[in-house]
Amino acid sequence: MTVMPEANITDKVQVAYQLCMSGQVQGVGFRPFVYRTATTLGITGWVQNGKGNVIIHAQADEPCINRFIYQLLHQAPAIARPTLEHKNSADLEDLSEFTIRASRSLSKPVIHTPPDYYLCGDCIRELNDPTNRRYRYPFINCTQCGPRYSIIHQLPYDRINTSMSEFVLCPDCQKEYADPHDRRFHAEPVACPVCGPQLTFCSEEKIISDTQQALSKAIDFLHAGKIIAVKGIGGYHLICDARNDEAIQNLRLRKARPHKPFAIMFPAQGDDGLDFVRQYTKLDQVAAQLLTNPARPIVLLETEQRHELSDNIAPGLKQLGIFLPYSPLHYLLLQEFNAPIIASSANISGEPVLTDNDEVEQRLAHIADAFLHHNRRIVRPADDSVYQLINNLPRPIRLGRGVSPLELELPFNIDTPVLAVGGQMKNTIALAWDNRLLVSPHIGELDSPRSMEVFEQAINDLQNLYEIEATIVACDAHPDYRSHRWAKQSGKKIVPVFHHHAHASALVLENIQAEVTQKPWLVFTWDGTGYGEGGSLWGGEALFGQPGAWQRVASFKPFYLPGGDRAGREPWRSAAALCWQAGINYRATQQVALFKSAWDKRINCPSSTSVGRLFDAASSLTGLLDKTSFEGQGAIYLEAQLDSRTDALSEAEPLAMHLNEKNILEADWSSLLPILRNKDLSVAQRSQYFHSTLAATLLKKSALLRECYGDFYIGLTGGVFQNKHLTEYIIKMMQQQGFVVHLNKQLPCNDAGLSAGQIMEVASRLARTD
Repeated sequence: MTVMPEANITDKVQVAYQLCMSGQVQGVGFRPFVYRTATTLGITGWVQNGKGNVIIHAQADEPCINRFIYQLLHQAPAIARPTLEHKNSADLEDLSEFTIRASRSLSKPVIHTPPDYYLCGDCIRELNDPTNRRYRYPFINCTQCGPRYSIIHQLPYDRINTSMSEFVLCPDCQKEYADPHDRRFHAEPVACPVCGPQLTFCSEEKIISDTQQALSKAIDFLHAGKIIAVKGIGGYHLICDARNDEAIQNLRLRKARPHKPFAIMFPAQGDDGLDFVRQYTKLDQVAAQLLTNPARPIVLLETEQRHELSDNIAPGLKQLGIFLPYSPLHYLLLQEFNAPIIASSANISGEPVLTDNDEVEQRLAHIADAFLHHNRRIVRPADDSVYQLINNLPRPIRLGRGVSPLELELPFNIDTPVLAVGGQMKNTIALAWDNRLLVSPHIGELDSPRSMEVFEQAINDLQNLYEIEATIVACDAHPDYRSHRWAKQSGKKIVPVFHHHAHASALVLENIQAEVTQKPWLVFTWDGTGYGEGGSLWGGEALFGQPGAWQRVASFKPFYLPGGDRAGREPWRSAAALCWQAGINYRATQQVALFKSAWDKRINCPSSTSVGRLFDAASSLTGLLDKTSFEGQGAIYLEAQLDSRTDALSEAEPLAMHLNEKNILEADWSSLLPILRNKDLSVAQRSQYFHSTLAATLLKKSALLRECYGDFYIGLTGGVFQNKHLTEYIIKMMQQQGFVVHLNKQLPCNDAGLSAGQIMEVASRLARTD
């Protein structure tokens, strides 16, 4: 007979603990999960929301408490991300059951704002069930899906603190909302056709207030080739039939968007929702997982065949931006229409997406033929997130719905809260305190009153939601950026950060190593433009060191850009600058002669080292385009010339380089010009040469700098490294030479990552002085 150890007899003694669960635990069905788990295990106590966290009082024997904690951490709802903040002994209370208590506030909030979620499988089944009371209801949701961030006024995340407070629950919904065993228990946006939001269809012909009739009329308009502004979760989309050339051309003309590609929303079909998408592109596992990720982002994918899709969706490009319906309204529209639709952000170019019913009719009346509104207010805009796959991993291009506000962890604590206000293009803002860093959704270009309005709203929102007031404002060093001007007028201490220092620091933040001894970094920051030392325009730099202590060690031969910032939209200016500087004649026209005269005198011709402008010059010299209608068009078109069916790039000789007077390793772009101007070669051949030469140049710089500085981590960041072919080839070649290469993972490598990099840069300086 086996005798149990004496110690186990005492394990049945009742103990009490207070558990604090933080992380993503509000708005995800975590409290009912805690309730069900505790009840199953026979635990008594209670659970309640705090400000951003969940507090649990649990009473049972010690082994039972341990099983309880394990299940809370490892068997939580799919969209929950719980962490155990602390486990403290507590006094036993006279309790006979486990209950869910009303929310309470803490003296020190630990807040995590839930993002907006896609339509879950359970709700889809109800949506398609004619016997269900929410059959075909466009606002169906539960604790696992539905709007969050876009409807929250303040935390804790309770219905009264959201725009859903305007809708009084009917008895049936109230019963579900109050039942801990129901999957809609405290699903704050819960609603049904009786008590919830409704659709309204507006056109010149009529206004339809019945939800099902409004939905049907929108489908009729799509079939008729019309353009409709449809209100979603975080804003409006402009939609039309993706097979209809005339409809898409009308959208381009009305929106003044002649070339920029449109995103396409595909109907969800098949077990994983991707059967329709597979007709157009080969999906590997990574791409399929990204498309069906809870964030439901737009994913850039090369298409195998486009079947009946219009060629006007992405003219001149091989990639399409593809995504699946993520709200019940989108799901119903696509299910009924049974074909892909254009789903473009409803905005004036460069501005944040529009959210207000009246404003969208006023500002987009010249674009949309009709409007499909609903009466659930959007508290703050959240555009769709955009990703691409580089080196077989998802890389963000734009942070938005389902992803942001994005929370990252600083590698150290800071005592002083810091606000970072980003750059001018692709603006985001960031807020940091303790070891927490939050990045806002995409705001856009800060060159319009509405953009500045949303910019200021995002600044106020983050500080108010998280109850943190920043005392330091980090900003881009460029004095003419509107974000910089706002920082100067804020009345707070401002810390300007060089553009490319912020890029480098953002990359390091994401890839910081858990080693005792840190190696330094060599980060290549290649983009279109950024304010550098002495007011020069950088864009082809290699920075050595670490956040807060960067040294510029490599660059490109400077050239002088006629017209300054205008060169970013007119690639011919970059082409002319390179030719003139190399002593080569460029187009003998009267207009060009006037610019050449100004260039000779260096009038409005700032010095630039930008690789982005080298791409612009190459796109012009190869005859692809002289003027662009969207940012980066020249580089995107040049990459599209590469053969995606084979290894697009090949070994090439690096550019000549030397140490300049500042001891910076400088590459000379002059040898690119004869090939780029050689019309006996195809554009594809010239593009391959250009890309391959840049890759070889980066590899050579890395090798020479390793001889000088020893071992280091390599980083690639800046908008140029959104180029999939170039980046993947560089990684392949670098690995063959023993380098380990790091890319951005959660932050865009473009200017949308600047705010996080500004935080990391300033926080590193603060930590160093402490």
